[in-house]
Amino acid sequence: MVDTINLYLDDSGTRHPDHKVGRKPKHGHDWFALGGILIRDFEEERAKLLIDEFCKKWEVAYPLRSANIRAKSEKFRWLTQVSEPESKRFYDELYTLMITCPVQAIACTIDRPGYNARYYEKYGRNRWALCKTAFSIVVERASKIAISQNCKLRVNIERGDKKTDGTIQNYYKQLKSKGMPFAADTSERYGPLSQEQFSDTLYEFRTKAKSSKLTQLADLYLWPMAIGGYDPENRTYKSLMNDKKIVDALLQAEAIPHLGCKYSCFDSFEDTT
Repeated sequence: MVDTINLYLDDSGTRHPDHKVGRKPKHGHDWFALGGILIRDFEEERAKLLIDEFCKKWEVAYPLRSANIRAKSEKFRWLTQVSEPESKRFYDELYTLMITCPVQAIACTIDRPGYNARYYEKYGRNRWALCKTAFSIVVERASKIAISQNCKLRVNIERGDKKTDGTIQNYYKQLKSKGMPFAADTSERYGPLSQEQFSDTLYEFRTKAKSSKLTQLADLYLWPMAIGGYDPENRTYKSLMNDKKIVDALLQAEAIPHLGCKYSCFDSFEDTT
């Protein structure tokens, strides 16, 4: 039987470099992030049971969508109609669910203005979609973690439209057949995996419905990791780091640049990816 670590991915923000953003969120940042959770295959049922118990207790018969939960909107509008103590109890118990599930979180976040400032003049409209960069980075780092634990890596991503799903699957196939897509001279310091290592480690690619409990958990983890690149003092991000649920919190400082969460094209980071 193959011992696998399962990577569940969701995205946040706009993947197209030229796409104009509508009304900016209150935090004022413009990113594309791809990330989520790592979980050993044999731990999945325990995590799903914990999620089921939480949803049953709170009578939530619909997906745990991070954006709606934060905004108290759509299916979670009821949070505006309960008392403040009851609302706080929901958020506290949701956080407890997140940290109790046997997962670690990892992501790649790309600052869109920083990306355009760095690459527009050189590549113009031939710039990559941001999902190609983010997918390659986060899958490689997850693969390194799987290798360190003598495991294979199964990649699961929330299902989108047919064209997007096909594009993402092609990125996966290219990693297996060609290795990382970045120029060797700029990526060497990150210790990129070889094509042979990818081929040996990447086990399976699957798309998951929005009803997938672990994809929902990935969604809950992604936003704090993305905002943490801009604001390390963000309460949820800081709590997840303190509770050692984000991979960076488990790594030595020298390992974070090639194994931890990636923040690309951030002005405050030394970065050439």
